[in-house]
Amino acid sequence: MEEIKILRLEEISCKVLETINRLLSQLVTSKSIILSEVQLKEIISSASSEIFLMYRGNEIIGMFTIANYLTPTGHKYWLEDVVVDNRYRGQLLGKRMVEEAIRLVEERGKSTFMLTSKPVRVVANKLYSSLGFEKKETNVYKMDFI
Repeated sequence: MEEIKILRLEEISCKVLETINRLLSQLVTSKSIILSEVQLKEIISSASSEIFLMYRGNEIIGMFTIANYLTPTGHKYWLEDVVVDNRYRGQLLGKRMVEEAIRLVEERGKSTFMLTSKPVRVVANKLYSSLGFEKKETNVYKMDFI
């Protein structure tokens, strides 16, 4: 079996962009999200976000994003866009990615690490709870500017 590795995305290729767009289509099925090369470059050059890719050999099989910002109440990190390719689900790869995200944030020092997950994503919610995330009783509001 080929080695699994998780690497921070630092350089973009057509293959990487195509694979990220394919993974996003598996994650967000309610609308079409297609990142352009310009948008992806903006994300990876930002100090407030990092994309990590999971590889099996040379194949990208998953991804997640860590976003961060500083507020008067402390440093906040968000786990976003966690997705394992449909062909590789059920192999605990999502757990490996979330564990790596936790490790990366924890080594950065005192902070809060948060995420959201739809209630219908039962498996994902069980995973997050099993890894130490606690459900926060709050309301999340959103406003889209199109």
